[in-house]
Amino acid sequence: MSQLSGENMRLSLSRTVVVLLIILLTACASQPVTMTDPERDPWESYNRRIHAFNMGLDKHLFRPVAKGYDVFMPEAPKRGVRNFFRNLAFPVVFINLILQGKFEESLSATGRFLTNSTVGLLGFFDVATSVGIPSYNEDMGQTLATWGWKNSRYLVMPVFGPYTARDFIGRGFYGYFHPISYVAREYNNYLPMVVDLIALRSSLLPFDEDIRNANDPYALIRDAYLQRREYLIFDGNPPAPDYDALLEE
Repeated sequence: MSQLSGENMRLSLSRTVVVLLIILLTACASQPVTMTDPERDPWESYNRRIHAFNMGLDKHLFRPVAKGYDVFMPEAPKRGVRNFFRNLAFPVVFINLILQGKFEESLSATGRFLTNSTVGLLGFFDVATSVGIPSYNEDMGQTLATWGWKNSRYLVMPVFGPYTARDFIGRGFYGYFHPISYVAREYNNYLPMVVDLIALRSSLLPFDEDIRNANDPYALIRDAYLQRREYLIFDGNPPAPDYDALLEE
């Protein structure tokens, strides 16, 4: 019965999102969009519509929940929750380090996971950082980039927000190796995923004012996301811009 109820709730939510998207896209279909980055964002017209939908959903649902969590959750437990979920990402990080040929880093990541899972009480305390064990943030999108898919079009997904086409395809990797996605898929238990998303949205609250005050919030989020992805793909050392080519243009 509980599994059936969960399935019905998921179908109802999916239908609601689809209906809202249809309304949004229909309303915006006639609105012209000036391309701001045709090379990296050739789907800008579509992306801006989905961005507007996501911002509305965030304003009326995600942000109020995150603000409530931020107000009532003490700072130390809040930090512990984020540490816990970061620790759970170990299987994804480890496998992608192996796929990228970073074998020494994979051993270090294993040591970090074991330290935080034991001494750090299931990861709620980040003991590994205090003893000098580095952290890693690797995913399948980065692995695909190291395998040769360097440039990818920017893509905004309903509810889930900014990606590139490469990163969205790589995201499917999570469902098989990330414990939270596994529990949601195999046991129909979405509570850990919901808590993780609330904690993540709460951590982004300090950036809300910058987005509100931006001349073009869409472009700000897009450029910040793409710069962040490039930073991660090149392990914090992205290539310098080709200024000669820019001058020629």
